Amino acid sequence: MVRQKTAGVHDGGEGYLTGQLLVAMPGMRDPRFAQTVVFMCAHTAESAMGIVINRPLEGLSFESLLEQLSVGPTPPVRRIRMHAGGPVEPGKGFVLHTTDWVQEGSLRVDERFALTSSIDVLKAIARGEGPRRGILALGYAGWGPGQLDDEILQNAWLSVPADESFVFADDLASMWRGALSALKVDPLLLSGAAGRA
Repeated sequence: MVRQKTAGVHDGGEGYLTGQLLVAMPGMRDPRFAQTVVFMCAHTAESAMGIVINRPLEGLSFESLLEQLSVGPTPPVRRIRMHAGGPVEPGKGFVLHTTDWVQEGSLRVDERFALTSSIDVLKAIARGEGPRRGILALGYAGWGPGQLDDEILQNAWLSVPADESFVFADDLASMWRGALSALKVDPLLLSGAAGRA
């Protein structure tokens, strides 16, 4: 279950919103992020990077991807759900996964989540091994210095803590509304405009 986070733009810690979920406000002006939930893999003063976790990837199956990459076995022993992870580098793949399987090149986001872009994680999953839970994303969401902070101050995003059951949930269609309702927020009552006194 997603729990409400009450904090400013920066979490108070060095990692800012790393390991948190960003939930697009109903008034999100950028159509690429309308009604999205983004898992934040990294957030510093210099940049931010996340994976959209509620947009299924259309037109490409895990099996087809493995065939394109010449990764076996085919058919795979195990499959992983594929997502459109964001508008940046849509040809690059990332697996967001549990930390029970990590390798030297994996980015350990926190004690629960890791991100791996090496083909080794796909080979392990295809063999029926690898991390206990994960999603494969093509592309990612990226922000330059201060850009995400500015968007949050303009009421484009809400942040909430992430947990495994929510991040890897199967019901993508209701994930955005579920994240808002966990915050006790009714999207119909929200405005994208910042309040004025």
